[in-house]
Amino acid sequence: MKSRKEEILETIPQKGFFGHPPGLLTLFSIEFWERFSYYGMRAVLLFYIYYETTKGGLGLDKTTAASIMSIYGAMVYMSTILGGWLADRILGSRSTIIYGGILIALGHLALSIPGSVTALFVSMALIILGSGILKPNLSSIVGDLYSKEDYRRDAGFSIFYTGANAGALLAPLIVGTIGQTYNFHLGFAIAAVGMLVGLIWYAITSRKTLGEAGRYVPNPISPAEKGKLIRWFSIAGIAILLVLGITIATGVMTIDVFTGVISVLGIIIPITYFLVMYNSKKTTADEKSRLLAYIPLFITAMMFWAIQEQGSTIFAQIADSQTKLDFGWLHIQSSWFQSINPFYIVFLAPLFALAWTKLGKRQPTTPVKFAIGVILAGLSFLLMVVPFVLGGGHQINPMWLVFSFLIVTLGELFLSPVGASATTKLAPAAFASQTMSVWYLSNASAQAINAQLVKYYSIDTQVTYFMIIGTLSVIIGIVLWIFSKKIHQFMRGVD
Repeated sequence: MKSRKEEILETIPQKGFFGHPPGLLTLFSIEFWERFSYYGMRAVLLFYIYYETTKGGLGLDKTTAASIMSIYGAMVYMSTILGGWLADRILGSRSTIIYGGILIALGHLALSIPGSVTALFVSMALIILGSGILKPNLSSIVGDLYSKEDYRRDAGFSIFYTGANAGALLAPLIVGTIGQTYNFHLGFAIAAVGMLVGLIWYAITSRKTLGEAGRYVPNPISPAEKGKLIRWFSIAGIAILLVLGITIATGVMTIDVFTGVISVLGIIIPITYFLVMYNSKKTTADEKSRLLAYIPLFITAMMFWAIQEQGSTIFAQIADSQTKLDFGWLHIQSSWFQSINPFYIVFLAPLFALAWTKLGKRQPTTPVKFAIGVILAGLSFLLMVVPFVLGGGHQINPMWLVFSFLIVTLGELFLSPVGASATTKLAPAAFASQTMSVWYLSNASAQAINAQLVKYYSIDTQVTYFMIIGTLSVIIGIVLWIFSKKIHQFMRGVD
């Protein structure tokens, strides 16, 4: 008897996009525009927060701005829990994506209207919810396009990842240039238009290319559960609003306090999720074993993202204030450095996809790929020690940033698309979309930790900062590599 996933797979066209299902192009495209809008906004958001009001910014200090950026990123990925739950229990992935895209577009539109710090937080809340609802479900449907035994699977995720980064590549060059040269809010408006374009394309093409993928609800709630959930969500929502209202009005809930709360949640939430899935009666013995194998991969991914995500905070500050940007008649915008990472991915991801396809069963196991990825991330930080030791107080050559981004990007290609693919294979059937949310929680937890880490960064401490974090990352990678065979055994037949 065929499983539900096998029945759905039969409804999906399997050839038509460079040997892959044409549905991959549909998902590739909406991911392109979602990443264009998000990374376009993020390329200038840090500068908008700490630039002086006379330059069109909000005038907050750099450390606070970096913490806000990290917490913002953490909450975007934390909210994927909601997106996974809505898809698994109520709406299915396809409908959930539409609602998420609408919220993202509204958030960027809100940010495009000149306002105060309060207006910033309102727009951030909309984008956080929208991104969380949309992100895990796109990746989940990519997984539905292939059988678990299909060797195109990792390559498909790499191609999908290329689409995301093509959007992230163009966004800083367009939104960043307009935002820094003309007006921040005009740049944010362009990001909103990008998301709307992506939604329209998705609506037009998904019916023909995705078959029944994403339409089913894997673990629907019963009518009795629905009533309880509405009641508890209502109580929780009112309680949160009351607590926030009282603590903000009395001055108890400051930005630092809120940052601390989110940092703690970044650790508690994934632990809770693993315990719930592992102890669920719907999780089989093989699935429990795979969850145990997933834990060291999750911790490794946290370390990786803690380094990679500092490209938009610490590295953005270095690009803006400590890097030579003028070369004769050419002036480089500091926001352009945010295009370096996606530039590498756009050109290198297809090569990695080809390599995994050609190697087939001979390719490294998932734990080994993760180990290589986090070691490379550590080396990218250790490289940044050199210019600051040699250069003293002088502005550094931008090539140091360029090469550091290259090393961490190589690590990303070993870890990120492979991690997303592994998550869809290791996920318990009853928690399919929610497990993809757990994968995104590795990034959320990393950025929640970063919100505290960036407070220790300054021009005076940067050599020690890069040295300690880089060395720790390399050590974690070596330990994972040593135990990679044991971890692979716990994956119970999943490569």
